[in-house]
Amino acid sequence: MSWRRRMEPFTRPLFFAWSRLSRGMTLGVRGLVVDGEGRVLLVEHTYLPGWWLPGGGVDCGETAHDAVIREVWEEARVRVLAPPRLVSVHSNEAFFPGDHVLVFRIDAFTAEPFEPDGEIARIGWCAPDARPEPMNRASRDRIREALDGAPPTPEW
Repeated sequence: MSWRRRMEPFTRPLFFAWSRLSRGMTLGVRGLVVDGEGRVLLVEHTYLPGWWLPGGGVDCGETAHDAVIREVWEEARVRVLAPPRLVSVHSNEAFFPGDHVLVFRIDAFTAEPFEPDGEIARIGWCAPDARPEPMNRASRDRIREALDGAPPTPEW
C-alpha cells in the first residue's frame, strides 16, 4: 500500500474542512470514456484503493464540461474531441455533505501515452464483461447504469 493511501484517511478531514470553508457546495465530475470496442477507461489513484472513473472537482469559474475535459486529460492523457454528454447527476451526501457528482459520457477522443504521476498510478481499459477488481462501488454502479441498463440511483 502506498504512503498516499495510508495518509488519505488522515488528510481527508483537512481537505473537507478546506472545501467547506472555500465553497458552500462542492461539485465533482466523472468521465465515462468509452472506446470503439465498448471498453471503459478507469484509473487507479495513488491515494485511494480500487479502480475509478476519471474525474475530480469543478474549480471556481469553471464549467462542469470544462472540468471533465480537464480531469480526463490530467488523469489519463485522454483528449476529448466532442462535447461530453451529461448522463447522470448524483448526491454524494453520505460521503461529504453538500457534494454532488455529474457523470459525463465521452465517445470522441484521442489517447496519448500515459505516464504515472503522483496522483494516478495507472490507467486501464476494461471490457464490459471483464471489469477489474477492486472497483469503486460508485464507478461500478455508473457503468452498469450507462452501459448495462441498470436502473439509475440518485446517490453516488
